[in-house]
Amino acid sequence: MRIRWYGQSAFLLAGAEHRVFIDPFGDMSGAAARGLRFDYPPIEGVEADVLLVTHEHRDHNAVEAVGGEPLLIRSPGTHDSPLGDVVGIASEHDGVAGTQRGANTIFVFSLDSLRVAHLGDFGQPALRPEQRDAIGEIDLLIVPVGGGPTLDGPGAAAVARELSPRLVVPMHYRTEAVSFLDPPDAFLEAYGARVERPAEREADVEPLLGTREDPVLALLAAP
Repeated sequence: MRIRWYGQSAFLLAGAEHRVFIDPFGDMSGAAARGLRFDYPPIEGVEADVLLVTHEHRDHNAVEAVGGEPLLIRSPGTHDSPLGDVVGIASEHDGVAGTQRGANTIFVFSLDSLRVAHLGDFGQPALRPEQRDAIGEIDLLIVPVGGGPTLDGPGAAAVARELSPRLVVPMHYRTEAVSFLDPPDAFLEAYGARVERPAEREADVEPLLGTREDPVLALLAAP
């Protein structure tokens, strides 16, 4: 499996037979009017078989950016797909039951025999037991770490330790392209795992995998 980061929470996961895109962003030029910088390059020339949208904010739901007539999934539930079952787990974008920023869906699926969880803009202070049970055992965790509307560094580290993946890829944090989130430093310090820093924004997943007892944290290069 190959993972490619487009910035924010947008990823393409390419397996031997299928491609999954998660949380594409669209035109974010309006952010500047609110004093926010969002300068990731546009998502262009990408196709997928399955397209997942964790919540309905413009930096996550620009489905028109992804070609290939993918199956679109944007809600909780167990969904049949070319990958097999894609499980969407209801969660919140904030710590007050979604009353500030609304709902968020955690997605769990298998690709190339690896179990993947993408937490979207998970903003709860912790997983509820039923959410933890629904996620189950995973190999790759893609988790927001930049605070603000989502988990902060220590909170993300606690969730990662609870889920015990073999590989963690942080997302949704401050880079040269984004001004309104925290950098990943607090997460790196709190999680304390071995850190790999691929030189590019994409990498093969299998060589990066650690174990559940000794996981790896892969900090992909920012687009």
